[in-house]
Amino acid sequence: MSDEDEIILSELDDDELVQQMFDDLYDGLREEIEEGVNILLGRGWQPYDILTKALVGGMTIVGNDFRDGILFVPEVLQAANAMKGGMAILKPLLVETGAPRVGKMVIGTVKGDIHDIGKNLVSMMMEGAGFEVVDLGINNDVDKYLGALESEKPDILGMSALLTTTMPYMKVVIDTLVERGIREDYTVLVGGAPLNEEFGRAIGADAYCRDAAVAVETAKDFMARKHNQMAAG
Repeated sequence: MSDEDEIILSELDDDELVQQMFDDLYDGLREEIEEGVNILLGRGWQPYDILTKALVGGMTIVGNDFRDGILFVPEVLQAANAMKGGMAILKPLLVETGAPRVGKMVIGTVKGDIHDIGKNLVSMMMEGAGFEVVDLGINNDVDKYLGALESEKPDILGMSALLTTTMPYMKVVIDTLVERGIREDYTVLVGGAPLNEEFGRAIGADAYCRDAAVAVETAKDFMARKHNQMAAG
C-alpha cells in the first residue's frame, strides 16, 4: 500500500469515518479505532453515540460473522481488543454524561476451573453490545459470586465451565441463590464446551449460551423482556 493510498481518517466525513471504523474494528486495528474515537469527539459527537453507532455497530458485524463461522476466536479477540482501546477513551466520558447502559453482568469461571478464553470473549462481546461487565476471573466459589451480586447489583450472572468435573458447581451456585430467596433477582446464563441446553435446564439456569454471540443475543432478549415487564407493571 503506497502512501498515496493511505486513508486519512480526519479527512473522512462522519458517515465515511464510521464505516471505516467498522472495517478497522473488523481488522482489529486498535490505534485506528482510538484515533477515530478522538476525531468524532473532536467533532462534537456524544460519547454514547460513538459507543453505539461506531463501536457497537462494528462489533455487531464481528459478532454475526463469528456466529456464522466466517470469523474465528483469534480475530474476534483482536476486534475486541481494538474495541477496548476505544472504550478506554469513552468510559470516563460515559460516566460523566450518565449514559444509559443496556444492563450489567457479573461473569466468572466456576470453582476448580481455570479456563477463561470463552469467558473473556463473552465479556468483550457484552461490552461491545453496551453492557457493563464485571469479570470475576477464574476459580470462583459460591461466596465470591454472592459477594459480587450483592456489591454490583447486576441484571445478569454469567458462569462458565470447560471441564465436565466443574460443571456441577454451577448448580451449587444456583441452588444457593434459591435458598437465599434471590434467584428471581437475576438472569443466570451458563456456557462452556461440555454444557448443553439440557444441562442448563436441569440446573435451573435461565439459558445456556453455546458461544459469545449467542450470549449477547440472549442477554439482550432478557433485558428487553425485563424492560417490558417494568413498563407493564
